[in-house]
Amino acid sequence: MSHQAHIVVSGMVQGIGYRFFVTRLAASLGLAGWVKNLPDGRVEITAEGDRSLIESMIRDLKTGHPCASVKNVAVEWKPWTGRAGDFRVTY
Repeated sequence: MSHQAHIVVSGMVQGIGYRFFVTRLAASLGLAGWVKNLPDGRVEITAEGDRSLIESMIRDLKTGHPCASVKNVAVEWKPWTGRAGDFRVTY
């Protein structure tokens, strides 16, 4: 069963290639959605796919990027829309 998660990552996550790390991670898990930098220094992500795969991505968001210092990963689960398409960086 497919799900959607709206995720906001805070900490030192901009200027280090974090969005591209998220894109590669999501693609490797077969997830759809997008990632973008927010003006306040956080990174926003919408991911759609199997809930267990999204949960795996969330675990990796916390510790997977060697230069990131993640302080918080906030997750809001939403109904799946099926409109996300491929995973991409957006602005």
